[in-house]
Amino acid sequence: MIKLIAIVLSLCLGFGWNLPVFAQSQPSSLTPELLQIRDELGDKAFAATDKGDFETAEKYWTQVLEKDPMNPAVWSNRGNSRVSQNKLNEALADYNRSVELAPNVTDPYLNRGAALEGLGKWEDAIADYNHVLELDPNDAMAYNNRGNAEAGLGKWDKAIEDYKKSADMAPQFAFARANYAIALYETGEKDEAIHQMKNILRKYPKFADVRAAITAA
Repeated sequence: MIKLIAIVLSLCLGFGWNLPVFAQSQPSSLTPELLQIRDELGDKAFAATDKGDFETAEKYWTQVLEKDPMNPAVWSNRGNSRVSQNKLNEALADYNRSVELAPNVTDPYLNRGAALEGLGKWEDAIADYNHVLELDPNDAMAYNNRGNAEAGLGKWDKAIEDYKKSADMAPQFAFARANYAIALYETGEKDEAIHQMKNILRKYPKFADVRAAITAA
């Protein structure tokens, strides 16, 4: 069996409301001085994340939450830093709080779904991705992530359908196309799977995970 490319958690880290970093569902009551401190801490957290220093990033996000505890984006961002340290249960608590504060925003559901996958809670993850698609039927990431959860349950036909929809919806989303190819391989469609992998490598020759997959095939 070729292992599915482990992209769910890392890709979801990109959905931390970076623009704007501190978007929130209600007006902030912070003073201008506290807003400046908060923003500076947030910048430091993102800088630490860029360096792969997720422990430091988590500490900065915790400091931000001390200043701005009602900001759903910050809860989600701290959850991301915790996922990167494999602190999945702690991350889950952060995402739960983010969802409570911003129930109609897709990002925390996507991130929570990824954490649930990491915990092997496939059905719960699928429920989160289904909710994302209720909020935004054109969310390619949700289709890809749901495909991963379905693959975790051994539901390869459903996974293939979701991977293909994700890839067709966002042609530049190479990870979805790669997972589609791997799912085809797992269901016995080896020739088509290898064909898909070769197509990906023509466009992205440095795609290491796909190179590894085609070598294993």
